[in-house]
Amino acid sequence: MQQINAVNENAHRFLAIYQTLVTALIGAALALFVGYHKWQIKPATARDGVIGLLILVTVVAAFTIILIIVGSLAWLDYRHEECDITDELVGVGFRKRPRPTNLFRWYETYVLLFILISVVTMWCLAKFFLLPAMK
Repeated sequence: MQQINAVNENAHRFLAIYQTLVTALIGAALALFVGYHKWQIKPATARDGVIGLLILVTVVAAFTIILIIVGSLAWLDYRHEECDITDELVGVGFRKRPRPTNLFRWYETYVLLFILISVVTMWCLAKFFLLPAMK
C-alpha cells in the first residue's frame, strides 16, 4: 500500500515540475516576443529562440509523460501483487484486479491529456500568432 501511495504522490510531483518548468519557458518565450525589438535582436533569431523554447517545453512534456506512464505501470504491478497476496491469504476474488476499461477513471489519464493538449496548443498559438508577428 505504501508503494501504491508513493506512485500516486509522484504523479502529483511530476505535474508540479511540468507546470513550473513550462511556465518559466513560455514566460521566456513571451518575453523574447515582446522584447526582441528593444533588445535589438534580429527577428529570425528571436523566432529561432521561441522555437527553441517550445522544443524545450516539448522535451519537458515528453519526460513528464514518460514518468507518469512508468509510474502507472508500476502501480498496476503493485495492484496485481496485492491481488495475488489477498488471493492466497484471504480468498480468491477478495480484491478485484484493475481493468483497462477503468483507464478513464484514473486521474493520470487526464493529466496526460492536459499535458498533450497544452503542448499542442502552445505550438499552434506560436505558429499562427507569435512567429508570423515577428517581422
